[in-house]
Amino acid sequence: MYGMSLLRNIGIHLMYVLVSVTFGFILGLTLGILLSRAPKYSKIILPILSVFNTIPGIVFIGILFLYLGMVPMTVIIALSIYAMFPILKNTYVGITNVEQRYVEAARGCGMSNRQILFRVELPLAMPTIIGGLRMATIYTVSWTVLAAMIGLGGLGEFIYQGININRNDMILLGAIPAAVLAILLGVLIDLLQRKVTPRGIRKEEKSR
Repeated sequence: MYGMSLLRNIGIHLMYVLVSVTFGFILGLTLGILLSRAPKYSKIILPILSVFNTIPGIVFIGILFLYLGMVPMTVIIALSIYAMFPILKNTYVGITNVEQRYVEAARGCGMSNRQILFRVELPLAMPTIIGGLRMATIYTVSWTVLAAMIGLGGLGEFIYQGININRNDMILLGAIPAAVLAILLGVLIDLLQRKVTPRGIRKEEKSR
């Protein structure tokens, strides 16, 4: 009965997640790198962003809805910004926690600051950055449910319909696929994290 509708909403839900996390990753990675280069400003900006992150998603989507209307970009902008936070924080932490001996060794080899960033700091920080990506992706799967509140589809459509007509089966029809999506995407990112983790770090983790 709900077969085609379920597949359509899974597709919409997944599209929102992938697009938003992609934008969030680009923004978070870029800002994280910039803030790691400006510790003076990061002490001010990071706490402000943390406060902004506490604003409920439904409030932010509601504000954007007033200005942009019922269009997919309303959801994508809101989700991208929320997805950005854990990636930005992990990028900043990952880069600033790279041991200085590696940076000094690279500088001693004649590398420029740009080369040190891309050849030393980012590769060593990548496991932490991907950890932020995993967190952002799983959170975004749940936040995307809010898209249905402004009539933009996704698995939240079943959840809100089920709540309105008091039908648990409808709620589960939206909740279970959302949970499965979160698990599958989490597993895929775990595999990616293993791929991007330098061998030396993997050996250190195994030996612990």
